[in-house]
Amino acid sequence: MNIHGHHIQGAVIDEETRCRHYHGETDRIAIKFFCCGKWFPCHACHAESGCGGHAIWPEDRFSEKAVLCGACGHELTVAEYLDGASNCPSCGAAFNPGCKLHHHLYFED
Repeated sequence: MNIHGHHIQGAVIDEETRCRHYHGETDRIAIKFFCCGKWFPCHACHAESGCGGHAIWPEDRFSEKAVLCGACGHELTVAEYLDGASNCPSCGAAFNPGCKLHHHLYFED
């Protein structure tokens, strides 16, 4: 599905990047996976895609844009996302704070 000019892959169910796995009000980010460079709403969507690999973003690349706000399309760097207050710095839309509990699935500790 094309959202804000990005092709978001996986089981996307709406225009704010929610998917069938995570579809609460604040589930509105997509992540560019380090291993394949493709955007997915979550780790389960990525696993179902058949990428075949799973590489997480290394800490020395946290300055790269890899998180997309599903509300406005703003791209955040990994550092901006991890250090932020669970909302978009551009439009203020709330992100699910629980997503950061799973950061190890996407980003190096």
